[in-house]
Order: sequence, then C-alpha cells, then structure tokens
Amino acid sequence: MSVAIVGGNECMERKYKQICEERGHKARVFTKPTTALRENMGCPDLIIVFTGTVSHTMVRCAMQAVKAFSPSIEHSRSASASALKEILSRYGS
Repeated sequence: MSVAIVGGNECMERKYKQICEERGHKARVFTKPTTALRENMGCPDLIIVFTGTVSHTMVRCAMQAVKAFSPSIEHSRSASASALKEILSRYGS
C-alpha cells in the first residue's frame, strides 16, 4: 500500500518512512509546502494528515487529492511515531 504523509516534523521524516517500510508500505512524506504537492503525491492508497503541524494550503492540496483519487484519509493531531504506528495498524499492518 502506498502512503502519503502530509505535515509532521521535518526532523522525523526519515523515521516516518522507516516505520512505513517496516510494515510493508511505500511512503512519501511532505513536511514543507511545495508548489506541486498534488502532482508529487501521486495516487496513494492512504493519506495521513498531521493537523498540528501542517499549513492550511497543504491541507487543501491533500483534500483535492482525496477528491481526485478517492484514497482513505486519516487525520491526527499528533505527529509522533506512535500516532503513525496506530494509524497504520488500523489498515492491517
């Protein structure tokens, strides 16, 4: 399953990818706003939005991807590794 993580802490980017890889998922992490976020996101199966550390612009881009590709979306106020593990456990890993 492919996962797109929007928001989170920049210093945790490598850890987010590692957690996803350990569970057999391919992850893309977007901690900073980019001009082509929606295009770079691709067609993920799951979008995780860390709402405590994300800009409104990035949330809007993530929501446009939801409308375009119909992936599952999860919101978490916390951007911790344990929050990511909990979300991924709900999706069978």
